[in-house]
Amino acid sequence: MNTLVSRVSVMFLLLSSFAISAQDIHFTQFYMSPLNLNPAMTGVMNCKTRMVANYRNQWAAVLAANAYNTYSVSYDQKIPVGREDYFGIGGSIWGDVAGESRFGTTQGRISLSYSKKMAGYRKKASYLVIGADAALSNRSISNSDLRWPSQITGKGFDPTLGNGETQFNDFAFIYPDISAGLLWFSIIDKNTNWYVGAAIHHLNRPNVSFLGSTVNLYSRYTVHAGLQFELERKISLLPFAVYMAQGPHRSLNAGANFRFAMGPSKTSNQSWEAGAWYRIGNKVPSGLHSDAVILSTRFNYEEFGIGFSYDINVSGLRAASPANGAFEFSLIYNICGPESRGVYCPRF
Repeated sequence: MNTLVSRVSVMFLLLSSFAISAQDIHFTQFYMSPLNLNPAMTGVMNCKTRMVANYRNQWAAVLAANAYNTYSVSYDQKIPVGREDYFGIGGSIWGDVAGESRFGTTQGRISLSYSKKMAGYRKKASYLVIGADAALSNRSISNSDLRWPSQITGKGFDPTLGNGETQFNDFAFIYPDISAGLLWFSIIDKNTNWYVGAAIHHLNRPNVSFLGSTVNLYSRYTVHAGLQFELERKISLLPFAVYMAQGPHRSLNAGANFRFAMGPSKTSNQSWEAGAWYRIGNKVPSGLHSDAVILSTRFNYEEFGIGFSYDINVSGLRAASPANGAFEFSLIYNICGPESRGVYCPRF
């Protein structure tokens, strides 16, 4: 009986979230999910074509089989324009499913970008990139898995009883979504570069209500930056940071990876990375709180990049999930071929 009551309580907490604009998905390895981070990242790569897959599992220690699961796959490529500029085109699909009610969102997106060379020469250059994307999203919830107080009797849960509390207008609906972004990156040499970008997601602020009312999704503002420089031969430092603001919510994720080159030659792309990150957020209506300490690693072998990270929960929820948080896998595959222009883009 206590289990049923707790599940109903969780369900009502979920329903209350429908009355406000929910936060977006996020990946700890944001630097390995470029199209989800900023549409201006489309086509910005060392090679000609890039394919990316991401998977995140969160709160399994508390929710077991009903944990939050997030996945994403994307494809993008760059196309030379004139002598020095690039056009980027790509597409992505991501999905997110949470809880026993199977509350989920699936989105398909087309992304475009244009990279304009602003200064420099063949192997040292600065670029300004503008990007945008358009998407269709499907938001749904499983009607058969919902439980209501009116269905709880002295003998337990009775699914044959009707729902006398809340009437859903739709259990699934589709809405459009539009985003835009900017990126500036500078290449100093093969092992030294930096970039800074900004994006606005949900420019059209779509209605995401299940109840037939109007609940507009908050626009999300993202600012991100990264740097790579060589500490000594075959050892580089890569600090990254991303700040996101959506409605009353704020999040900052910052840290650094060390990259250890292992290839037999200067032209090979074989390396191992290890690093640590720290994520903080804000309490609503005010105050800051520590969210997670993150350990990450990545292995690069020629065209492949494989990343793994683990979020160690240090927030107030650690009482329910001691030190447990989320694990995440990322895979990048690049198709390179000959590149006659010789400009080295940042490695993401």
